[in-house]
Amino acid sequence: MDAIFVHGVIPPIVTPVDADERVDERSLRRMVDHVIAGGVHGILSLGSTGEFFGLDFEQQRRAVGITLDQAAGRVPVYAGIGAVSTRECVRAAAMAASEGAQAVTMLPPMFLSPTDEELYRHFRAVADSTGLPVLLYNNPDRMKVNISAALMERLADVPNIVGAKDSSGDLVLTAEYIRRTRGKGFRIMAGRDIMILGTLVYGGVGCVAATANVVPSLVVEIYEKFKAGDLAGALEAQYQLAPLRLAFNLGSFPVVIKDALNLLGLEVGDPIRPNTPCTETNRAKLKDILAGMGALNG
Repeated sequence: MDAIFVHGVIPPIVTPVDADERVDERSLRRMVDHVIAGGVHGILSLGSTGEFFGLDFEQQRRAVGITLDQAAGRVPVYAGIGAVSTRECVRAAAMAASEGAQAVTMLPPMFLSPTDEELYRHFRAVADSTGLPVLLYNNPDRMKVNISAALMERLADVPNIVGAKDSSGDLVLTAEYIRRTRGKGFRIMAGRDIMILGTLVYGGVGCVAATANVVPSLVVEIYEKFKAGDLAGALEAQYQLAPLRLAFNLGSFPVVIKDALNLLGLEVGDPIRPNTPCTETNRAKLKDILAGMGALNG
């Protein structure tokens, strides 16, 4: 399957919500324009930063539909799948296709800790159910299950499983994904924002980076300078980005990204409960970080 469009910087876009925790259409459309203006190469709707877990199925559909409508073909739109059962993942993939998404990303089932064989059958069943390209998403810290290098190598042979995002933070694992699947057209992307350049150097094709919601042009700079052969420039941009990614512990995930966007005046609303905004003390720290990066004046 042709997946040449899977590359570059893809923000897992936040999902702005109103006081009733329903998708705020106006704010979401503004966010789509914000990241596209920053030069991103795609948008992921319903990623973990998009708080898919706090939206019912119809609100998930609405988020994907609005994102696609506002993107209007300017960049590819990926729809995230984070359901637990294979049945619900198949349903989510069908929804993404019906809304017109260009691809789906897919987490392992949370809570269950399935075996490699169970994971293979799960991913294979969902991939077989859709004509869309599938990008796997390894996030063992949150899912409590790791997609092994051997399993990734096996999954790379499924025709429409075209790549993976690795948020493990383990560059050895990322490198093994790339080494074992090289020559198969399989596309590995960084999921840990401080490891974008390292992943590119090893042979990755880009990143799915939460920080690209806030400073899309800086994240794009890492990618574009690397592609242009300016390794020193790419490294400097990676260094500039690090403080924002390391600030994620100022609040419950993914609160810091929404708070940062609100500080920038993008008005994306509060996080979905039970999460709450950062404390005033931590918000002040976040504001200082943004100012130090040049993203915020004052």
